[in-house]
Amino acid sequence: MSKIKLVAIDIDGTLVNSQKEITAAVREAIQASRQKGVKVVITTGRPLSGAKKYLKELNLDNAADEYVISFNGAAVETTAGEVIFQKGLNYTDYVDLEAIARKLNLHFHAVGLDRIYTAEKDIAPYTLYNSRIVNLGISYRTPAEMKNIKIIKAMYIDQEEYLDEQIQSPLLKAMQGQVNLSKTEPFYYEATAAGINKGFALKTLTEHLNLSSDQVMAIGDQANDLSMIEYAGVGVAMGNAVEITKAGADYVSADCDHDGVAVALNKFID
Repeated sequence: MSKIKLVAIDIDGTLVNSQKEITAAVREAIQASRQKGVKVVITTGRPLSGAKKYLKELNLDNAADEYVISFNGAAVETTAGEVIFQKGLNYTDYVDLEAIARKLNLHFHAVGLDRIYTAEKDIAPYTLYNSRIVNLGISYRTPAEMKNIKIIKAMYIDQEEYLDEQIQSPLLKAMQGQVNLSKTEPFYYEATAAGINKGFALKTLTEHLNLSSDQVMAIGDQANDLSMIEYAGVGVAMGNAVEITKAGADYVSADCDHDGVAVALNKFID
């Protein structure tokens, strides 16, 4: 196996524990890996604004030679904000997704580069929660008013049991292919442009840095992390990962409340 030169790490349920904190052990393992010349790339469904707190904590923020994959793979950029790759949803995709939300009685919002947009005047609790987590404001916009707004991704957000039931709808199954749909949290089901996922974005960045997939390690916990785990030479699922992600991984680490990222880095980074 080639020496690992890049590690892609998801945030929620992976980099941070259940209290949304980076533990001392994880921080130390990341810094030790960087000192060995390993590039650490935060790879998240969040926008850059939602990752900045952790980038700063890891001394990765605002750098021309450090990178972040955001919006579930729809953007690859330096942590200073220089865009390497970006692809969002088109308006037709948004209209189709929003109409399905109304038909299935699911809460739904779209995410732009610097704002969340909802067509619901009574804003859903999970939209408010997502706004706080990713540090983006919320605007009310009707579908017609969204025509000239750049949309990076969209999200169905609802109670876990109800959301999982509706995901099985033929309406949503028919959208897979027109867009990429993946579960990112128990209460989030996200849409990015067709073919866009964390694995595609990680491949794009790897090639940009003249690295090969066998020099890459990826660590995550949710279904949306599976594409990057399968792409990487070493794919790691957290102990708290969903079963489909564990099944696709080369190694299952400890969970996020027991320093799973540190366990994996200490095992594979030499």
